[in-house]
Amino acid sequence: MNNEWRNRWREGRIGFHRDAVHPALAHYWPTLSVAGDSKVLVPLCGKSLDMRWLAERGHPVLGIELAEEAVAQFVAEGSGDVSRYRHGVFEVCRQGLVELWCGDFFHFHIDQALEVEAFYDRAALIALPEATRQRYAFHLAQLLPPGARGLLISLTRQDGPDKGPPFSVAADEVERLFSPNFELARQAVLPPDERGFAEEIWTLVRRGPHRDAPGDG
Repeated sequence: MNNEWRNRWREGRIGFHRDAVHPALAHYWPTLSVAGDSKVLVPLCGKSLDMRWLAERGHPVLGIELAEEAVAQFVAEGSGDVSRYRHGVFEVCRQGLVELWCGDFFHFHIDQALEVEAFYDRAALIALPEATRQRYAFHLAQLLPPGARGLLISLTRQDGPDKGPPFSVAADEVERLFSPNFELARQAVLPPDERGFAEEIWTLVRRGPHRDAPGDG
């Protein structure tokens, strides 16, 4: 999976990237009532413009991305000075309020997420094969404090083989993965696009005070 993801960026096979801010973010993020200065975690962030939208509203953003090409393109397409440093196994680029940590999301530890109070997932869950999604949901929960709020956009596809990524993730799987550690509510199901994918919009709140659940981190 890691090599496949890197190859997609190297070869420009990034049809999953949007050239505009996702409308569901602009519509549903305000309903979460996240404090304006709360740091937002964006797993498997790519070079998403959604991170700039969050930063423009005062949120420090911590994006985690495996592909060096995605990080380089995000910085090149932005404006402002860039600072670079190393934090553990991650190479970090900072531009304005956005920090991009280049490395494996599963190597990102709770000690590195102490200031995170919210999260946004448009492309992480659906980028992972079924065998890895349980690990992702548990690891995400471990990184977030009780009360942390987030927005999740999943995809479902009724017809055709699920070759992914992006992968189809049914609503019952989303509930099974996240309900042990989150209160979650499905806010909307959008009409299928030309590929047959229907987006489902979820809001989540991290349960507390405990951070343990079945699975591995």
